[in-house]
Amino acid sequence: MIPRLLFFLVICCISQVGAQSVRAVTGVVITPQFELVPGVSIDVQSDRSVPRVISDGAGKFVLSVPVGIAVLQFSGKNIQTVSRTLLPGGAVTDLQIKVNYIVPSVAASVTIQADALLPDIEYRNETIYENTLFTRDDQLIQTLNAGINAGQHEGGGKSLEIRRYGFNLDHGGVNGGLKILVDNIQQNQGTQGHGQGCLGSLKSLSPELVDGVTVLNGPFSASYGDFSGLGVVQNRLKESLPEILTARIQGGPYNTVRGFFAYSPNWKNITSFIAYEPSYTDGPFKSPLKYRRDNLTGNFTYKIDERQTAGFKFNLGRNTFFSSGQIPLDLVAGGELDRFGAIDTDSGGKVQSGTAAVYYRREAASGATFKADAYIGRSLFDLYSNFTFFAADPVYGDEIQQHDSRLEQGANVQYLQPYKFFGSLSLLTVGVNVHASQNNVGLYPTVGRNPNRKFLPGNLNNEDVVYTSANATVNNLAAYIQNGFTFDEGHVRLDVGLRLDYFSYDVNGFELRDSRVDLISKQSQAKLQPKLAIAWSPFERFPMSLYANYGRGISSQDARGVARNPSSPKLSTTDFYQAGTSYNSQRLSAVFSSFLIDRSAEQVYIPDDGSVELAGPSRSYGFELRTSAKLTEHLSFNGGLTRVLKSFYRGEFALDGSRLIVDSSPRLAANAGLVLSGLRGFTSSLTWRHISNYRLDGEVRSLRASGNDVVDLAVTKRLRPWVDLNFSVDNVLNKKYFETQNFFESRVCPTCDLNSRIHATPGYPFNASIGLTFRFFGKE
Repeated sequence: MIPRLLFFLVICCISQVGAQSVRAVTGVVITPQFELVPGVSIDVQSDRSVPRVISDGAGKFVLSVPVGIAVLQFSGKNIQTVSRTLLPGGAVTDLQIKVNYIVPSVAASVTIQADALLPDIEYRNETIYENTLFTRDDQLIQTLNAGINAGQHEGGGKSLEIRRYGFNLDHGGVNGGLKILVDNIQQNQGTQGHGQGCLGSLKSLSPELVDGVTVLNGPFSASYGDFSGLGVVQNRLKESLPEILTARIQGGPYNTVRGFFAYSPNWKNITSFIAYEPSYTDGPFKSPLKYRRDNLTGNFTYKIDERQTAGFKFNLGRNTFFSSGQIPLDLVAGGELDRFGAIDTDSGGKVQSGTAAVYYRREAASGATFKADAYIGRSLFDLYSNFTFFAADPVYGDEIQQHDSRLEQGANVQYLQPYKFFGSLSLLTVGVNVHASQNNVGLYPTVGRNPNRKFLPGNLNNEDVVYTSANATVNNLAAYIQNGFTFDEGHVRLDVGLRLDYFSYDVNGFELRDSRVDLISKQSQAKLQPKLAIAWSPFERFPMSLYANYGRGISSQDARGVARNPSSPKLSTTDFYQAGTSYNSQRLSAVFSSFLIDRSAEQVYIPDDGSVELAGPSRSYGFELRTSAKLTEHLSFNGGLTRVLKSFYRGEFALDGSRLIVDSSPRLAANAGLVLSGLRGFTSSLTWRHISNYRLDGEVRSLRASGNDVVDLAVTKRLRPWVDLNFSVDNVLNKKYFETQNFFESRVCPTCDLNSRIHATPGYPFNASIGLTFRFFGKE
């Protein structure tokens, strides 16, 4: 009995000595601007071996080290290695380790998904795209928030209408523009049958393949040119999927069905997938939408060696749809037309597109990086619309076909060179962009989708019935340089840049009204765009930073508008000034920023001939608030508000002497959301978005579009390791609202009066969807 007791006491003493010989070290890895840094390797140098630890998604780390002197070394890809010495009796909990990027995260191959909020840049990770059932293609843009308001323009199928910072960007390409890219391939299509900078090609993007999104809140990066005046949205697609086989099947009301099927093999030195997405819906409309969409996407990335990778990606898409169009709201209010009714049931369209791209990346041990990509795209697009019904042609109606046949080529080359500037880390970035498109575009008067209306009796000499056709070649060559400096051990960051864009236009076409007018022209123009940004983090421990940013962006003109008015500017400019502050702790992030935007000229879409004309210069100013908070281990909150205080034409006044207002965009856009994750297999989000009512006429205050508030719900429950149950509800409160709204004249029948009225597209009502997601054969 006694020997056993002695043995037990000896073991306890040894255990106690062992317990006292190590200590727990905790902390977080951040940048000098208090951005959280995941994926950092922590190695311990001491008299005992300690396993390597990696900082988690929130930059946190926990490890055990000996009680004696130990040196912690923090390193990682594109991160300047730093060391921290731990002395006996020194602080070992809640350490704050600051590291500097050799190459900034926004330029890295995989963008760091930092939780920190900054005035000029925002990140979205793949979580929301993996756990939400998408039933409409506008939902992808709506998840971005970021002060971006996107609305259906004719009920589905057609490109979305985008509004931001007090400007209506039409379909993404005018009045500053919002540049949207998918893996560096520009989605904004200039000189199109459907106006300027149309985003219709986004409909071939499958949400489940999105790896992350970077949103630049202004034209602050020299890497981006045309259509970047009000920001850039860069979508990065996954190179492979976690499982070899993935399948999602979902359904909902209005004959809505959708699938997603992917194969991602586990090959050595190759990351790849091929995915197919079919979908169909009739929507809530009295005249069924009949929206059928098929997307096929693939990626093959080969790891040549530790420092070189090469890849090939492709995307094929097609969709067909019928549209209820924008309907007169006075008829809806009077009970003469259902909210989901239609006047011309021939509206709609069909699209076919294909893109193939190659990518190459080489990294040096110093962090220097060379990147190159090239792509070619082909698309066929026909859109049938009837905005004014019988206003211009009371006999046959005003239906039109907007045609676009397009071949595009593009290439991007970028070189990043880190170096020391007076002992401080700096980064030089130089690059070249090439984008070329050869387009056959036209606007044809139609009846029942037959493009013969101009040649029917009575219309050949009718100047209100316009037939246009043009072959347009538009080339954009650009070069840029940007240099980032850090001072005061990273507490001060300065970026300066300059970009030069050169555009050439070659147009051969005509317009046929009551007579034929030839449009034959060759024009060109170049424009410089300076960039300047500074960030200052004055405190060592208090996580606050101050920012000031300036950038000039450009928007190109429609080639037909250039040919029609060769003496007018071919490019409009956007000067964007931003100042703000951020607070980023481990549980709370918040941003306040103010902005002032000067536009050299507004761009007005002319639906009669499908072109764009320039109006006067304008100004917009206001502020933004954004916050993100971790309420509990599983529950977080995020929200944002963009408030435009004023948006007006400079030097122009209304009849009452007040400033002439820039119309057709809300002055307030807000969003909020609660996200539950990792609780007993549940992941869910409850989100709210809001826009204020807004002016539809620069002079008439009372002529306004209604705002809206919409609440959405998404829930995912892990049933088994290989299957998830997905449930989503759009418009939980069944809010009756209208999305895109416009004011113009229309005549709803051949004998009806011609009236000026508001036309709008109805928002979807309460819409629940359910689905199952299967994942088989997980990879190591």
